[in-house]
Amino acid sequence: MDSVSSVKEFIRKQVPDWDDEIMATARFKAFSGQRSDWEPKYLFWKDLILKIARHLDIFIIQPSQVKEEWFNRGGLTPLCLDHVLCLMYNEGDIVRNVDLVDPSSGRISQLFRKVRNLLVRSPVTPEIIMLEDHLFLTPLLKDKTAQIIKCLSESHWTSSCIITMSKFQGMCGGPSEAAPLLSYLSGLGKAQYLSISKEVIEGVKISLSSASVPAISGLDLDVLHLIWTAQKLEDQIDVIDRRYEMSRKSALASLNSGNKKVALRHAREMKLASESRERCTSLLNRVEEVLNVIANAESTQKVTEAIRIGAEAMKQNKITVEEVEHCLEELEESIDAQKQVEKALESNPISGIEDEDIEEELEKLELELESENLQISEVEVGNTSGEMDALGSTDSLTDALSNLKLHDGSARESVSQKSPFPTRTKNSKHAMLEAA
Repeated sequence: MDSVSSVKEFIRKQVPDWDDEIMATARFKAFSGQRSDWEPKYLFWKDLILKIARHLDIFIIQPSQVKEEWFNRGGLTPLCLDHVLCLMYNEGDIVRNVDLVDPSSGRISQLFRKVRNLLVRSPVTPEIIMLEDHLFLTPLLKDKTAQIIKCLSESHWTSSCIITMSKFQGMCGGPSEAAPLLSYLSGLGKAQYLSISKEVIEGVKISLSSASVPAISGLDLDVLHLIWTAQKLEDQIDVIDRRYEMSRKSALASLNSGNKKVALRHAREMKLASESRERCTSLLNRVEEVLNVIANAESTQKVTEAIRIGAEAMKQNKITVEEVEHCLEELEESIDAQKQVEKALESNPISGIEDEDIEEELEKLELELESENLQISEVEVGNTSGEMDALGSTDSLTDALSNLKLHDGSARESVSQKSPFPTRTKNSKHAMLEAA
């Protein structure tokens, strides 16, 4: 499947109503009116362009290809696409080749070019955008540079590294992709171009941290030369290995055919290839030793710098060496205690215990459990009898209250008849007051 068919299939997955004629007519119209009227359409095309570029794993697009191949529906192309690309450029989602800095120039000239582009930047129209051969998508440029820095960070523990131009091009996907990526990194201050004019050796110094890349020194050029030499030796060893394998196969074929003279000639070539490989391997080992010495020296320098900064911090905070040593001792003791705990947890806790001891412990637990169950049963019986007594008392009280309620009226009559005092009612109270 070619790239155009892949793009068509991807678009239909991302936009289910892509083949709908009514929706296509609305999307393919040119922009008109206020921005609020056509902004949803602009965001649709912008997001679709970025999604297709990520799908194809590219950050370089051709305006003519995008319009005539990606979004061509039976000869119809979006009338608004040139405005979409122009708006993306004005908003920083697209950069042109003229906007990228020259990585081979110095920092001062790069800064001067940036200022000049900002001051005398001419307006870009949709017609100018469509005439560009290549446009670079800024979000995908950022993603690709982040991917390269992450890959280099996995093999380098320093804050910056130096690689040859051929290796950088291989990581970027080719020379055409490496040029804008290096320009973009140089514009951000994250990379610098290296060159040794005597032997036409090119390389890149890249910052692997958030800081800008350090200035180029003479040591950087020496390291680049050594890395370039090591890569050349590795390539030469690969060529020798292939030549040796070809000679071995030819020698075997000659022996099978009975041509001993030709087989001896191929065997001689194998011997020469083996000797050449030994010499190249010896030189490669020496170069790698020198690179390791330089790397160790850089690490020693960083450690020395860290010690100096630590000493200054101790001096500013008035911390003595004895206090630091005491803290370190406490830290070591804590670490040792933690290790002992971990060892104790990892060891078998029941090793050396006999089965008889385990059975005795189980019998003791069973006896304790039976005694606890017996006590619980006694408590429950006592509680039950108490509840029954309380229930009986409650029933008696209820019956008494019921009888009291039933005989309330008759009791009152008998009391009034038998009592020597008159019954005191509301009317009698008033009569007594009148008599008084």
